[in-house]
Amino acid sequence: MNKWGKLSLGMLLAVGLLSGCGQNKNDSDTAASGNATNGGATKKLTMGTSADFPPYEFHKVVDGKDTIVGFDIDIAKEIAADMGAELVIKDLPFDSLLNELSSGRVDIVISGLSPTEERKKAVDLSDIYYKAEQAIVVREADKDKYATMDAVKGTKIGVQTGSIQEEIAKGIEGAKITSLGKISEIVLQLQSNRVDTAIIEGPVAKSFVKNVPGLVITDAKPEVEDDGYAIGIKKGNKELLDQVNSTLTRLNSEGKIDEYVTAASELADSTK
Repeated sequence: MNKWGKLSLGMLLAVGLLSGCGQNKNDSDTAASGNATNGGATKKLTMGTSADFPPYEFHKVVDGKDTIVGFDIDIAKEIAADMGAELVIKDLPFDSLLNELSSGRVDIVISGLSPTEERKKAVDLSDIYYKAEQAIVVREADKDKYATMDAVKGTKIGVQTGSIQEEIAKGIEGAKITSLGKISEIVLQLQSNRVDTAIIEGPVAKSFVKNVPGLVITDAKPEVEDDGYAIGIKKGNKELLDQVNSTLTRLNSEGKIDEYVTAASELADSTK
């Protein structure tokens, strides 16, 4: 599943909006909580996500209200619409998402989820809906110092807990890894010199670098086979899996996902 020079406390809180993981998870839902398989007058599709991953999913003040937005959210809205369901969004720590899915507390997980073999054993995964490269983010003064992956060896690396970036870091010789729940926390570690480098998914890294003075993306490129991102569904729920894949097929054929990525990237970069 990026991330201003030295931040004032107020600015830091603004960054924190990009990661709703600090909220009470029972109170951070968008719309009333529910489940797509429950009976009742209104069918609900509950999406689990970790909203600190712009432009995929992040917090933004819209019409004076803190709102979870991003292109993963746009995709989820389309899935719910095709089902005739109301979308419910639960903002959760990234490393808890698959447990929430397996337990039935959420129906789908959309959060820049890489289809690893381990995840395939735990949950069903949709068709790939987007692919992106990984990036090495450093302090501006260190851009040339860490311009290659060889230079990154032996450094203190910040990554998000439970992410594909954490797995990449584990494969870097001599790496001293700091794993944290929120990408904004990784940025703070980088700014305060507690880590030397950070591995962040490409579009997310670009979003943070545009909004955080003093951080840059180096020329170093993590060597990783990018299988892209998929949507998680509870094991055995073939009906929902088929519906999700049907919506993804439609969105790709209409060119909608690329449109969503562009719009969400512009929104993430906006200071409004």
